Amino acid sequence: MEHLYLSLLLLFVSSITLSLFFLFYKHRSHYATPNLPPGNVGLPLVGESIDFLSSGWKGHPERFIFDRITRYSSQVFKTSLLGQPAAVFCGAAGNKFLFSNENKLVVAWWPDSVNKVFPSSTQTSSKEEAKKMRKMLPNFFKPEALQRYIGIMDTIARRHFAMGWEGKDEVTVFPLAKRYTFWLAARLFLSVDDPSHVARFADPFHLLASGIISIPIDLPGTPFNRAIKASNFIRKELRAIIKQRKVDLADGKASPTQDILSHMLLATDEDGKHMTELDIADKILGLLIGGHDTASAACTFVVKYLAELPEIYEQVYKEQMEIVKSKAPGELLNWDDIQKMKYSWNVACEVMRLAPPLQGAFREAINDFIFNGFSIPKGWKIYWSANSTHKSGKYFPEPEKFDPTRFEGEGPAPYTFVPFGGGPRMCPGKEYARLEILVFMHNLVKRFRWEKLLLDEKIVVNPMPMPAKGLPVRLYPHKA
Repeated sequence: MEHLYLSLLLLFVSSITLSLFFLFYKHRSHYATPNLPPGNVGLPLVGESIDFLSSGWKGHPERFIFDRITRYSSQVFKTSLLGQPAAVFCGAAGNKFLFSNENKLVVAWWPDSVNKVFPSSTQTSSKEEAKKMRKMLPNFFKPEALQRYIGIMDTIARRHFAMGWEGKDEVTVFPLAKRYTFWLAARLFLSVDDPSHVARFADPFHLLASGIISIPIDLPGTPFNRAIKASNFIRKELRAIIKQRKVDLADGKASPTQDILSHMLLATDEDGKHMTELDIADKILGLLIGGHDTASAACTFVVKYLAELPEIYEQVYKEQMEIVKSKAPGELLNWDDIQKMKYSWNVACEVMRLAPPLQGAFREAINDFIFNGFSIPKGWKIYWSANSTHKSGKYFPEPEKFDPTRFEGEGPAPYTFVPFGGGPRMCPGKEYARLEILVFMHNLVKRFRWEKLLLDEKIVVNPMPMPAKGLPVRLYPHKA
């Protein structure tokens, strides 16, 4: 019997040893290509993921980048992130290379967690899905369409501030900003306008957004598990809206051009086929995330910096009150008003430079290629970081200083200010985001001054920047 136990123990130890050897060998084999960039690949599976993520959790995601640029004296370095061999491209040259070679040398890549939360997204390549979406979206984000949205945005902003801000001494900004941008997205993408209907989506939607890019462990209580449950709930709600819209379109109760949902229902591919309801639901889900999550972070940090910098607040207030004085009581904002908000937009851009809502993104190499003298193998993941330029003194002198004048005249050099990405994959909703941020700023400063309640509130980046406690502020309404 003892011999049997000893044999089983030896077998167990051997299998563990072989498994670890295989993992180690496989991990190292990814880095056998000659002339790779300098860098450290860390341990099998884990790589440098913990350092990468924890630098964001500590509020300084740029440290992961700049520590390695300094250590390796290189604008590109190798690493291992999210279980993948990766290269990090830094600086304006890295941004230009990636943005200029989209669909030639690189394509978009998302972690496994994204494909599991959005099951239909695995049916075709991300490249094909991106092409489909970008054919659909221009009609809704072109200037004439955007001009129609401004009055709707202003109406919703007024209702939002009346319900969530007015009559309160203190508010927590980040959840309110999420409520505002989500309400706008629900109204403009789906024609859902009832606050109670919007609220039904809101909580599960925030669970989904926070768990999409997470460790894909589907166990009860994990962010990933909550994201999958939330996505199933929202998908069910969306399919009910889709079914009703089909009926309304057939009965003439809905317009083919009223929102993105109608357009998706009526659009066909090259073979004349319509998208499935599940596919539409997933695409709407993706748009809702892109259409509100990043903008809510930008709106929150506008509030933070205007609280900290009273001289900047005064300039924004002056500009916005000139617009208020030019309008009749109750008159909604229009395109001309938005064009007058030049200083306010410079302030918003400086906010997004210091706290970029989109910290960066992954690409996948679809061919072997050379960058900066180093070999990048096919299949490797490539990460570009907004912070590698936004917080570099090479591109922005005194990078930690808040200075909206950086955006006057021709503004920053190309490929240095990249809060919306760049190239073919530049955020198609960039102008939409500009409108919702400016409408928010207008409605905020014309009503209130405010001060932060937590002077040293920690900033967490996971994956977007957010104040750890949601940015509580004390409001001081303007006297009529």
